[in-house]
Amino acid sequence: MKNDFVLAFNEVVEERQLPREVILQALESAMVSAYRRSVNASNAQQVEAIVNQETGEVTIHAEKEVVESVQDERTEVSLDDAKKVDPEAELGTMVMIESTPKDFGRVAAQTARQVIQQRIRDAERQLQLEFYEKQLGEIISGIVQAINSQGLTIGLEMHAEGTMRRKDMIPRERFRIHDRVRALVAEVKNTPRGPQILLSRTHRDFLRRLLENEVPEIYHGVVEIRSIAREPGERAKVAVSASQGGIDPVGACVGIRGVRIQAIVKELHDEKIDVIEWNPDSSTFIAKAISPARVLGVYLNETPETGRTATVVVPEDQLSLAIGRNGQNARLAAKLTNWRIDIKSLTEAASDVLYKLQQNENLAELAETENEAVVKVENMLARKGEGRPLNPEEYDFMSKFVDRIEKQTMVRIEAPAPEEPDAELEALRASIPENYFEQDLLNVDGLPEHIAKILQEAEFRTMGELAIAMLTDSDQILKLQGIGPRSMEKIQALIAVVEADMAPAEETTDEDQPAAEEADTIEAAAEPVVEEPAAETATEEAAEGVVVEETSEETPEGEKVKSKKPGEELTFEDLFNLQPDAIVTEHLSEGEGTDDEEGYGGKDKKKKKKKRGEIVYDPDTDLTVRKKHHKRGAEDTWGEWQE
Repeated sequence: MKNDFVLAFNEVVEERQLPREVILQALESAMVSAYRRSVNASNAQQVEAIVNQETGEVTIHAEKEVVESVQDERTEVSLDDAKKVDPEAELGTMVMIESTPKDFGRVAAQTARQVIQQRIRDAERQLQLEFYEKQLGEIISGIVQAINSQGLTIGLEMHAEGTMRRKDMIPRERFRIHDRVRALVAEVKNTPRGPQILLSRTHRDFLRRLLENEVPEIYHGVVEIRSIAREPGERAKVAVSASQGGIDPVGACVGIRGVRIQAIVKELHDEKIDVIEWNPDSSTFIAKAISPARVLGVYLNETPETGRTATVVVPEDQLSLAIGRNGQNARLAAKLTNWRIDIKSLTEAASDVLYKLQQNENLAELAETENEAVVKVENMLARKGEGRPLNPEEYDFMSKFVDRIEKQTMVRIEAPAPEEPDAELEALRASIPENYFEQDLLNVDGLPEHIAKILQEAEFRTMGELAIAMLTDSDQILKLQGIGPRSMEKIQALIAVVEADMAPAEETTDEDQPAAEEADTIEAAAEPVVEEPAAETATEEAAEGVVVEETSEETPEGEKVKSKKPGEELTFEDLFNLQPDAIVTEHLSEGEGTDDEEGYGGKDKKKKKKKRGEIVYDPDTDLTVRKKHHKRGAEDTWGEWQE
């Protein structure tokens, strides 16, 4: 026959629903605490309690020092008593000796009661926390234990309590004490007072789990729930799709005569549920999400600035149905499809299309093409504004017009235009030998393997790419994780070799300069060359009394000249003193000149060649024009004219 201890132990195990080892460990720990209190033992002393599960007898073993003469029985033991337990015991060693006090069972029962209860309570809380963390996101059932202004307290399995706040309850839903409630485990928190389990009946996953429980096809994965949009207690939209051919996902969720969906509606306090077939095409999916309204067209507009916007055109008699009460239907459709939805009637959409054609310059060509249709639609809208009815054919024409224009002007995200190549970067790339762009970094001598791998992870594959990055902006290499000053020194040493092999920049020659730049170079010369006209022309001009005005004029060819001034004759010496800036030269073509390579003022032949010309009087225009340069000889004599 079992004694009272064994019966009580088994009763606690059943009541608390805890493993026997947990309760036994709590009991032993309580006995150790009771022994320390009864004999006032130190916490540093090792004490063990052993409980006989058959008889319920408790024995205490304490660690004591072996001494010749016992001064304190709590911490010391004689050598003879120690050898009874451990034959190898010696003076100064520590042995575990049974030290159970007399009447310890009654004393322990009084002292260890609170400790046992606390240990069992802690073990219960830990098991509750582990159990309900596994139930997170699942539906559980409980009984209402208390109702207050904050919400409900619901009794759960394993003596746990859950909390359902008012915001997690379906509106207009009422519960009484002892009512059974099904709810979703929304959150589990570990607090000093035990696990806090938050329940919810408004979470969209609550509807998902109800569908899984009622529809076997969803539970087995044949039908998949794509998205859920829900306003608790009012309306919900569910998009489903079939993973196998030949299965109607909407029919599987609704059931025969709506049996399956009606059970869920009843659980959700008569919340209306629309089951929609999911479609990969966004336009088709949005049109179905607007149901039960009939849709004429869906036009998508996706830009980085405005986001994803869908314009839905519906007949006028379907506009209120598409929007829903307080915009509920449109709001749920937007949540379900993850698109911003703008619902318009057919006449409103036609007015917007006409305004777009008139205001947008990019649609001018389209407006000309659709000019005849635009006039018809304007007449229809004018009649509609006057309150006159339109026949079905006119509505159909307007619908096709809106659909045609919207599809041609639909805005889509386009790939960014490729950037124009940088001229300096292209020149730098061209100067680097081509073999460096074929040399893998892992095969470069002098570059450690770990540095090469870091550079390759940063999209620098070849030595040429690394050279371009280092020569343009070396900081982007230094910023890489794992690249330090020492690594940069090794990289720079390799780049120096590349720089030595780079092709030098091509120098521009004088022949490459355009003709317009030659005139600027001549005018900016340090010592301008003054060229004298030939003797014959000078004599003729002197004889004819050529004079020069102080003001300059401009010919149609853009050449500046000096016009003669009445009463002022130009002498032979004045011809030598003419300033070069008073006349504009006409450049010689390449290769014209004399055999003398040394020009006036000692200019070297590598410098730009001096241009030579002549001064000619034109009797038709009464102007003196310098046509070509003329080079004076070393003996200061006039040469012949250069034609």
